[in-house]
Amino acid sequence: MVWFDACAVEDLQPNSGVCVLAQGQQVALFYMPATGSVYAVQNFDPFGQANVLSRGLIGDIGGQTMVASPLYKQHFNLETGVCLEDGTVQIRVYPVRIDNHRVYVGIAEQAS
Repeated sequence: MVWFDACAVEDLQPNSGVCVLAQGQQVALFYMPATGSVYAVQNFDPFGQANVLSRGLIGDIGGQTMVASPLYKQHFNLETGVCLEDGTVQIRVYPVRIDNHRVYVGIAEQAS
């Protein structure tokens, strides 16, 4: 795994999403300052077939932290990536760490 330096914590929008390009992949970052949590998921919405999840609304449904797609409104668990309306659909989630006020996203190394 490669740890990609995505941005400074100060660059994140509280209770909202931003998109970063990490190792050629669009990654949506969501920052929840109340808990100090940062989540990273693929930006690609598998239902709408577009890179838009960073523009989705975040919240909580039944105790699950989620993002709602801005297109067709499916909800994805930010910890597991599983779609709450269709458990057979899942988006990629990435590990996140914060070090010295920088946000790092773990990206799997690609085989050469």
